Amino acid sequence: MAIIEIWYRLLGIFPFSWTHYVFMKNALLAILLVTPCFALLGTMVVNNRMAFFTDVLGHSALTGIAIGVLLGFHDPTLPMLAVAVLLAVAVNLLKNATKASADTILGVFFAFIIALGIVILSRQGGFVKYTGYLIGDILAVSPRQIAWFFLIGMVVLVYWYSAGNAMLLTSVNTSLARSRMVNTFLIETSFTILLALVVIISIRLVGILIINSLLVLPAAASRNFARNVHTYTLWAVIISIFSGIAGLIASYYWGTASGATIVLFAAGCYGISALLARWRKQ
Repeated sequence: MAIIEIWYRLLGIFPFSWTHYVFMKNALLAILLVTPCFALLGTMVVNNRMAFFTDVLGHSALTGIAIGVLLGFHDPTLPMLAVAVLLAVAVNLLKNATKASADTILGVFFAFIIALGIVILSRQGGFVKYTGYLIGDILAVSPRQIAWFFLIGMVVLVYWYSAGNAMLLTSVNTSLARSRMVNTFLIETSFTILLALVVIISIRLVGILIINSLLVLPAAASRNFARNVHTYTLWAVIISIFSGIAGLIASYYWGTASGATIVLFAAGCYGISALLARWRKQ
């Protein structure tokens, strides 16, 4: 693709050793496309206390992989997406149809979805072949996957522009949102579906075990010191992009797992923001 070639040439200007490798150039471009999406969605995840929900979504990938194996899919992405979307809709339906708390419903789904995936994948010792999904490998990202990240990024931006205010109002006060003629069920369901798509498509970058951290940490760090919604969102994006770039480059020089290194930088940003927030109060 022409855009990819321009990107390669642009990075070739810089006198760093890592810019000579195609896999690093692809990984950096993927980070620049994915991290803003994580930050935008993460602000709503933190506002709505949905951190556990995103963890359940991430782990549902195991069951999606398992179903894909049973159905003979060479690439389990489609079954993973289907399971995550169905899970997102089911959780919202149950939350609105029962009096059980969201944590209780998610706990039930979490136990079932994890157990089902492990049982299917562990048949005849086949689980080991899919452990790569647990930690991910951002250095193996391909131009085709980058195109998917670009597409999902556009979808997130369009959704944010068209439904962001309604989602924010719903997260602040559901009753007030309904009085303003906001279809809260539709907003919540569409958001969870979009969240499921982003999580599953990004699983191969950072892995099931830590993808939830990349959604929560930048937004949580920004919330520690942001004074309004605009700065909250802006700082979440900045922290997410910084953590992604710094973590990727550091992992190259340290020889460590890129996804986990990125999370460590995001955790460091959270720690610094917490200290700044405490200092400001004093």
